[in-house]
Amino acid sequence: MIKVIKIWFHRYFSDPQAVFLAILLLAIFTVLMTMSELLAPVLVSLVIAYLLEGLVKGLQRRQFPRTIAVFLVYLAFIVLYFAFVMLLPWLSLQLDELIAGLPAYIKEGSKSLSTLPEKFDFLSKNQINGIIDLAGSKATDISQTILSYSLASIPVVIIFVVYSILVPLLVFFFLKDKQQIFNWFAGFLPTEHSVVKRIWVEMDAQMGNYVRGKVYEIFLVGSFTYFVFAYLDLKYASLLAVLVGLSVIIPYVGAVVVTFPVVIVAYFQWGVGADFFWVVGAYFVVQALDGNFLVPLLFSEAVNLHPVAIIMAVLVFGGFWGIWGVFFAIPLATLVKALLLAWPRTPVEEGS
Repeated sequence: MIKVIKIWFHRYFSDPQAVFLAILLLAIFTVLMTMSELLAPVLVSLVIAYLLEGLVKGLQRRQFPRTIAVFLVYLAFIVLYFAFVMLLPWLSLQLDELIAGLPAYIKEGSKSLSTLPEKFDFLSKNQINGIIDLAGSKATDISQTILSYSLASIPVVIIFVVYSILVPLLVFFFLKDKQQIFNWFAGFLPTEHSVVKRIWVEMDAQMGNYVRGKVYEIFLVGSFTYFVFAYLDLKYASLLAVLVGLSVIIPYVGAVVVTFPVVIVAYFQWGVGADFFWVVGAYFVVQALDGNFLVPLLFSEAVNLHPVAIIMAVLVFGGFWGIWGVFFAIPLATLVKALLLAWPRTPVEEGS
C-alpha cells in the first residue's frame, strides 16, 4: 500500500510546477472558505470588472485607447448600476405586498383543499387539516425569514451602503490598473510557470464566455418575462420576472423551482381559467425559447459537460460557496477538467 502511494505521489508531485500549482490551489481555496464573507465586495467587483473587460477589449479592437475605453465602459456601468439600485426598493415593495397577501392565499387554498376529501375517498379530513396546518406554519416561517432580510432591516441597509460605495470604486481600479495588478501577482510566481499560464489562458477564454453569456441570459430572460407578465397583468410581475431571470443560474433545477411561484400567483389571481393558462403557457414558451434558442446562441463556445457533471458541480460548489458557487459551477467544473488534463505527470519507470 505504501509503495502504491509512493508511486502515485512521485508521478503527480515530483514536478516543481505541480507542487506550486497544488500550493496555489490550496491557498485560494483556503482564502475563499475562510474569508469569503469579508472579501465579498472584492469578489463581486472582480466579477463585474471581468465582465466589463470584454467590452473594454471590444472598444480597443476598434482603435479606442484603453484609457478612453475604460472611461466609456465604466460610465455605462455606473448608469446601469445605480438604475439597478433604484429598482431594488420597487422589488422590495412587491415582496412586502406578496408577504402581506400570504394569509389570504393560504385561506383561499385551505378552502380548495377542504373539498378534496369529498372528491377523493383516499384522502381524509385529518390528512388535509395536517397539510393546511403545515402550509400555514411554513408560510409564517418563510415570511419572517424574508422580512428579517428585507431592505428595511439595519444590517441589510449597512451592507447595501457599503456595496454601493465600495463596488463601483473597486471596479474602477480593477479596470484602470489591470496590468499593474497582473504584474504584481506574477512577481510571486516561480520563473517557470508555463502550466499555470496554460491553464489560465484556457480558463480565461472559457470562463469569460460563460460568465458574460450567463449575465446576458439573465438580463434577456428576465426582461422578456417582465414584458410578458406585465402585458398579461399578472401580479408581482417585476418580482417574478427577476426570479425567472435568476433561475437560469442553476441549470435544469432553477426553471423547475421558479415554476411554482408563477403558477401559484396566477392561480390565486384568476383561478383555473383562460388568464391562468395564458400566463402558464407564456412562461413555458419563455423557458423553451431560452433552452432551445438563447442558450445555444450564447454558449456555442462553452465546453460541453455531461448533465450529471453539471448537477454534481452545482451541488458541490454551491455547498462550498452558496449562490456564487452555483453561479460559477460550470466554469469551476471546466477548471477541474482543465487541471486534470494539464497537471504535470512524471512517467512511471518499468518495474518501480
